[in-house]
Amino acid sequence: MDNRLRVRELILGIEGMALLRNAVGGDEAFLKARVEEIRRFATQDDEPMPDAEAEIHELELAGGYAEWAQRYDSLPSSFIQVEEPVLHGLLDGLPAGVALDAACGTGRQTAALLARGHRTIGVDQSPEMIARARERAPQAEFRTGRLEALPLDDDSVDLAVCTMALTHQPEVDGTVAELARVVRPGGRVLISDLHPFVIALQGQCIFVRGPGRLGFVRNHLHLPSAYLNAFTAAGLQVRSCHEPVFNGSLAPGGYEEFIADAARAAWDGLPLMVIWEAVVPA
Repeated sequence: MDNRLRVRELILGIEGMALLRNAVGGDEAFLKARVEEIRRFATQDDEPMPDAEAEIHELELAGGYAEWAQRYDSLPSSFIQVEEPVLHGLLDGLPAGVALDAACGTGRQTAALLARGHRTIGVDQSPEMIARARERAPQAEFRTGRLEALPLDDDSVDLAVCTMALTHQPEVDGTVAELARVVRPGGRVLISDLHPFVIALQGQCIFVRGPGRLGFVRNHLHLPSAYLNAFTAAGLQVRSCHEPVFNGSLAPGGYEEFIADAARAAWDGLPLMVIWEAVVPA
């Protein structure tokens, strides 16, 4: 099996998506440039491309995040850039209490919850991620555990936050039910994740493991109906849903920046994240 990153196919896909979205009513010069680039990348095998010789492997959840932990915060992310203003705006409107950061990762939201006066518990299945989170948010309490079996008692927190984690779960029902279980009546559940548009079109989020080595932890596509059905089954009431769109920021040095005009046109106006706010009925 060839484990090299298929950069040519990724680039052609982005170029094709930009062309498809602008074929009717688009600028003629832009369309001509896309066709010329598609022809060039499809026919010139010696065209230099970023990470063209890098090997890529799918990693299971625990092992993947153990490797990702050391580099997770090192590069700017357009997903985080569009997510945080919305999510933190929702947090700003809530009273301080006991908060859970489920799948806390390197403690990005743990620190945000502490800054807003919450007594915060971070839960993650990766000891490596928890070690990074503890450095960032030493005042928090951390526990090792999985989303589908949270190590907390029923009705033990006022707020549960889960960000950029459910796409790694084959289904959302179990995690949503667990978040609802640990939140007291009247409390909130906030979930943010990659938008299903992104998962459907882009597939996997690639990260650097080392020189010439890339990896990904599989994303699963969850339609809005899956979230809504899970909320209903868990007895949660949805208060709001937000879909912040692409902000024009591309990962530096990646294949999309290599074809920046096409990439920005391909993603223009499309939502990158979906953010749900739900309440446990009092």
